Amino acid sequence: MAAGLDAVGMLARLVAFDTTSAKPNIACVEFVRQALADHGVAARIIPDATGTKAALHAVIGPPVAGGIALSAHIDCVPVDGQPWRADPFALRREDGRLIARGAVDMKGFWACVMAAVPGLRAKELKRPVHLCLSFDEETTFAGAPLLVDSLAEAGPPPAMCIVGEPTGMAPVVAHKGYASWNATVTGLTGHSSLTHRTANALEAAAEAVAILKRIARRFARDGRRAAGFEPPWTTVHTGTFHAGTILNIVPDRADFVFEVRSIPGDAAEDVLAELQATLEQEALPELRAAAPDAGFTFARRCTAPPCDLPSDSPLLALVRDCGAVGAPARVPYGTEAGIFQRAGIAAIVCGPGQVSEAHQPEEWIAESQIAACSAFLDRLGDRLAA
Repeated sequence: MAAGLDAVGMLARLVAFDTTSAKPNIACVEFVRQALADHGVAARIIPDATGTKAALHAVIGPPVAGGIALSAHIDCVPVDGQPWRADPFALRREDGRLIARGAVDMKGFWACVMAAVPGLRAKELKRPVHLCLSFDEETTFAGAPLLVDSLAEAGPPPAMCIVGEPTGMAPVVAHKGYASWNATVTGLTGHSSLTHRTANALEAAAEAVAILKRIARRFARDGRRAAGFEPPWTTVHTGTFHAGTILNIVPDRADFVFEVRSIPGDAAEDVLAELQATLEQEALPELRAAAPDAGFTFARRCTAPPCDLPSDSPLLALVRDCGAVGAPARVPYGTEAGIFQRAGIAAIVCGPGQVSEAHQPEEWIAESQIAACSAFLDRLGDRLAA
């Protein structure tokens, strides 16, 4: 109970930092570093190229192989345009709920981790606990690769990782991969009465979107299936499309954004490659007949690899032994677990709160979930000390 109460106080401190992804996070990361230092735990700060954002890595226990990482992201989504009843960056307690931006996604888990630090230090661990805090999970997934690639700088990297995204403390053993691209089409403008002298970027972009839709239909009709996902196939989605000014001017630029959510075993890059190859045959010859410099460019926005933990993994057995509840689940959204798995670190998703409560106005996490997570971490420390 004491750990749970301490976690609530820590959560209040964490949500007071506005760490929406468009803003720097250095102040919050420095607060975490100092809080760890106050308990005798040294942390490494891993800054990004701008110096305005950073990840954090700390190790509790002996510098040996076989450790377990506890992973979270410190960024959260914006509050703009949402009907909050009070300051979203000031924690409120109402009827067993802890309300604030980031309370469930995912500062609640990190508050539990921070509150567990004194107990972990007192347990004389035989295997270490790695504390891994990243940034920009909500936008580009830029922070986790930077962090994971640097783990070996502090000694043997962890063998396993628990990503504390909100699952109601249920074990999530697999999720889809995610990739998205900004697409830009350049053409040649002119009067709409002389279309034969122009290269219509809007129409070429529409052809590209139609190709993506054909690919999406093929996945739904004939694609591989992965049981447990909804839907159990890879999906392709176009989210925005911008082009043109008025009807009688041929647009010379069009922009659209698309994403691929791939089941384990499918590769989002294959969708992009098929799109580009088809455009080379179907759209580009006509564009370049009028404008040799016309074409398509694709700029990657975000990539998150899929995660797929085997059912006989010792990590699944461990989280169950520590108090994870329910059957192993598979989810359609992405997390940073796939980034750890890609680096050879077995990963599972298990954390307090429900994902349905994330990103919403009046975002909240139940105090009972904070208590459950704190008890889970306490049992994990016992297992690592055994």
